[in-house]
Amino acid sequence: MHLINQFYIGGGRSFNAAGTNQWIVLSMTETLTPQKTTKATLSLGAPASLLRILGRANSFNVRKVLWVCDEIGIPFTREDYGRGFAPTNTEEFLKLNLTGQVPVVIDGDRVMRESNTIVRYLAAKHGAVHLLPNDPAARQAIEEWMDWVAYDVTHALRGAFLGGQLKEAPYDHPWYVAQGQKELIHVMGLMNQHLAENGPYIMGDHFTVADIPCGLVTNRWFSLTHPDLKRPDYPALSAYYELMTERPAFRKHGRNGFP
Repeated sequence: MHLINQFYIGGGRSFNAAGTNQWIVLSMTETLTPQKTTKATLSLGAPASLLRILGRANSFNVRKVLWVCDEIGIPFTREDYGRGFAPTNTEEFLKLNLTGQVPVVIDGDRVMRESNTIVRYLAAKHGAVHLLPNDPAARQAIEEWMDWVAYDVTHALRGAFLGGQLKEAPYDHPWYVAQGQKELIHVMGLMNQHLAENGPYIMGDHFTVADIPCGLVTNRWFSLTHPDLKRPDYPALSAYYELMTERPAFRKHGRNGFP
């Protein structure tokens, strides 16, 4: 079994254990309604009125989309694609996303990639101004945190998580793992400082879509188990993690046993 599959399945939940793909309808309560098990194809039917999410539920980026759907109350279907499931390098999938990555989200005739943009799209489309306001300045302040996670924090995680935790080549070189851990301590320290000065949420006194990538990366930070990672005491970050855990959607898609 591939290392990453061992890690995720070992986390306490088994996905697609029969080795087949099935689409399921999910709601705010994520009640699983298994349909007829069939071979994974993009032609697999789902109600046209439902948002379709293509991607495995243990993917960091897919979890962003699942979380915002539950926060807003958007019904959706999800189909397993990515590591260990239906392949994303087929001609059929690449027509939907030329990068061959998950998630892909299909909303009617609109096909979307890049999780942060999908989160913002869904919040805007459904009028969730409490999560993403209409004011350009307020939106920019939110989006800068989302994009910071997507670049600075993700860059550090290549060594600290992919290399150090999952032992994935080429990120598992000892020097690269050490550099990733050093970077990750630094960037999480910046988030701790920001929360201490401006919290309890990323944008102050209320939850926004900025907290979705920041909350997920905080969960990953506290889930890392590499013995060489000397995690400093970041009290504001710890308080933020507990605050996020009060949200049902975070417990379901964030602090759910997966890093």
